[in-house]
Amino acid sequence: MCIRDSMKKIPTGIKSFSKLKEENYYFVDKTLMIKDFLEIGSEVTLVTRPRRFGKTINMSMMSEFFDITKDSKEIFKGTKIMETPYAAEINQYPTIFISFADAKRDKETVVSTIRTQIQNQWDKYNFVFENLKGIDDAISFLMERMEDYYGKEVMVFIDEYDTPFVEAHTGWFYDEVRRGLAGLLHNSLKTSNSLKYAFITGIQRVAKENIFSDLNNLVVCDVTDQRYAAYFGFDSDETKELLEYYGLELNNKVKEMYDGYHIGNQDIYNPWSIMNYAKRKKLISYWVNTSANSMIKTALKQANYTFKNQYDKLIKDGKLDTYVSMQTSFFEEADNSTLWGLFVNAGYLTVTKEIDLLKGKYRIEIPNKEVKQEFIKLTEYQLGLSSGTLDTVTESLAKEDQETFLESYQEILMVPSYHDLQKENSYHMICLLYTSDAADEA
Repeated sequence: MCIRDSMKKIPTGIKSFSKLKEENYYFVDKTLMIKDFLEIGSEVTLVTRPRRFGKTINMSMMSEFFDITKDSKEIFKGTKIMETPYAAEINQYPTIFISFADAKRDKETVVSTIRTQIQNQWDKYNFVFENLKGIDDAISFLMERMEDYYGKEVMVFIDEYDTPFVEAHTGWFYDEVRRGLAGLLHNSLKTSNSLKYAFITGIQRVAKENIFSDLNNLVVCDVTDQRYAAYFGFDSDETKELLEYYGLELNNKVKEMYDGYHIGNQDIYNPWSIMNYAKRKKLISYWVNTSANSMIKTALKQANYTFKNQYDKLIKDGKLDTYVSMQTSFFEEADNSTLWGLFVNAGYLTVTKEIDLLKGKYRIEIPNKEVKQEFIKLTEYQLGLSSGTLDTVTESLAKEDQETFLESYQEILMVPSYHDLQKENSYHMICLLYTSDAADEA
C-alpha cells in the first residue's frame, strides 16, 4: 500500500517528457510508438487527434529519444522501447521539435508564438549557422546546417501544426498568415533534402495549402486508422490501473462519463478527463476544448438546413449514418461532410461503424455523457439561448419547480425564427436535448 507522501503526482498540464519522468509523475508507457514510427519509416507522418489526447507529451517523448544533443538513457530506463533493438537509436539524430499549441487568440499572439518556437530552435543550434533566413526558410535552412554539422539527416517533430491555421481562420486574419506558415512547413517537409523523418500532429489535415502535396511517402492517420491508435489516450487496462493506483474504481459510471471513443480498433478514454478525475475525485466534466469549440461555433453559423435536420436526428437517435470527410478541413471546403468531419476530429463525435469506406460513409455517435454536456452548450449557442438554459429546464422539471421552469421555457419560446416555427425544428431539438439529459440523470 502506497503512503500518500510517496504517491506519484498526476501529470495534468505537463508538456515535457523529461519532466514527467524525472519529477515523480505517474507515467503511462507509450514508448513503443517510437518502434512503430521507425518500422513504418514514412518520410512524413500526420496523426490527427482531438485536443487533450496526449499529443504534446508524445511529441516531446519522440524528440527526447532521438535528440543527438542529449543523453536520455536514464530518462528512458525501464521503458518498453529500451527492451527492443531500437534502443540503439537513442540520441542518434539532429532533431527539431516545435509546438504551435499556444499559437492562439489574436494575430499578434499567433505570429509571436511561431517566431518564438523557431527562434528557440535556432538558439539551441546556434553553433551550426551564421545568418538568419526569412520565415519561409527558417526551418529548412537550419536543417541544412544541422546535416552539414552532424553528417546526418534531421528528425522533425511539429506538434499542433494546424492551430495557427484554425486560429487565423476563426479570427479573420487567415490570408495574412497562411502564406508564410504554409511556406515554412512546405519547405521543411517537402523540398528539404535534409529531412530524415517528420512526425506531425494536429486536429485535422490542412489539405489545400500545398504543405503535403506530392510527398512520396506521406502517411495520414486519422481517428479511423489503426496505425498509432493505441498511443493517444488510455485503453481500458491503462485507465483501470491508473484509477486503482489513486484509490478509485473503473465502474460503469466512470465508463459512461469518459469512455466511448473509438480510434482505429481501440476503445479509448480521454486521458485528460481520467487524470483530472483521479486528481479531484469528482465525476464531472473536465473536457474543455476551447479552440475546437470556437471553430465549431463558427462553422455552425454556415450550416445548411440538411445539416440541421441531421443534427436533430443525431440528438434524437444517439447516432447518425452520414458522409464524413476527415481528410479536408471545413474552413477550406465548407460542406456537410467536412463539418461532420470537424465534429469527429475535434472529439465531439466518434466513429462506431464504417458503412461504406470507399464513399466515406460512417456511423457517428456522441461518445459519452461528458461530451453530451458540450453538445448542450453548442445547441444553446446555435439557438441563441443563454448558457445553462437547458440545464435549468431539466433541473426545474426534476425538482417540480414550476416557477423556474416557466421562466426558462419562456426564453426558449422566444428563440426560433418564423421559418423555424413553421417546421418546429428548434422546439424539437430543444425538447430532445433536455429530455435526453433528464433521462441520463434519472
